[in-house]
Amino acid sequence: MNRALIAMSGGVDSAVAALLTRDAGYDCVGCTMKLCPTPPSDGPDSRSCCTADDAADARSVAFRLGMPHYVFNYTERFQREVIGSFIAAYQNGRTPNPCVECNRNLKFGALLERAEELGCACVVTGHYARIAERDGMFYLMKGLDPARDQSYVLYMLSQAQLARIRFPLGTLSKPEVRAIAAAQGFRNAGKPDSQDICFVPEGDYAAVIERYTGKEASPGDFLDRNGHVLGRHRGVIRYTVGQHRGLGLGTHERLCVLAIDPAANTVTLGPEEALYRTELTAGDFHWISGAAPAQPLRCAVRTRYRQREQEALALPLDGGRVKIVFDRPQRAITPGQSAVLYAGDTVLGGGIIERGGEET
Repeated sequence: MNRALIAMSGGVDSAVAALLTRDAGYDCVGCTMKLCPTPPSDGPDSRSCCTADDAADARSVAFRLGMPHYVFNYTERFQREVIGSFIAAYQNGRTPNPCVECNRNLKFGALLERAEELGCACVVTGHYARIAERDGMFYLMKGLDPARDQSYVLYMLSQAQLARIRFPLGTLSKPEVRAIAAAQGFRNAGKPDSQDICFVPEGDYAAVIERYTGKEASPGDFLDRNGHVLGRHRGVIRYTVGQHRGLGLGTHERLCVLAIDPAANTVTLGPEEALYRTELTAGDFHWISGAAPAQPLRCAVRTRYRQREQEALALPLDGGRVKIVFDRPQRAITPGQSAVLYAGDTVLGGGIIERGGEET
């Protein structure tokens, strides 16, 4: 019998993933990853993960399913590889997606290492995505429910990892998952979804960065596109490309963040139409197949998690970089976010946006 390590966050998705894996005949071991160094407050209304209540919910489901359950402490690695990179990105004028780094380093890095130690053939999670195998090649595919698809944050998975990962929820919708949990009497069947960034429970990124670094962000100048000073900002970590709320300038003209220069400690503002670009360059690019295509490739692209895919041409460059040229101008292409390429339902690969092209 194959042995499976089930990542159980305490939420309904991973609970049903555990049930489906057990019913598929696997010998299951449940585990909860302790990630946040200082977990958010517990309680029935909490929308964060990594709390004591979450671990208790996971343990309750594991007990009902007759599987052992362990808590693995990865707080130091999480702080170094996820929170650390999150802070560094904002300090360098970028807007990161920490879920990508958590999946890369923890859920499908550290957990696959632990699975091997425990003699488990695979790691199972509650992500809404699918994996297909054809002729010895593994393909990462969208979850069938477009409202829940999480393939965007999984583009970094390698062939070796995809061979050892299972996504039982890939063909299900969220209502179907909750119905299965309710039928089983799971105590977390109606539990609210956790927020995306578990270590920013109140959504105040700047406060988290200042708390972890012990330093207050330095104020600087807002500039227009000609370099004229428009006012003072409250620290570059408080801004992202495309932002128009919370600037505090009190102007009648709607201004948006066009660029962030951490070296000069300036934030450049301009009109909405100045945000549009027709191309971008992405670095640290990972191709699911393991190799970049030899020729430019027509594809669809997402540059944000919930964005609709946009038609484009991808041109592989040297040094693990890709240039992407869109058929239509795109708003607020943001350094630090991921550009993920698709062919229909199949993920081709993705990388971190380094910069957008010239203003259209």
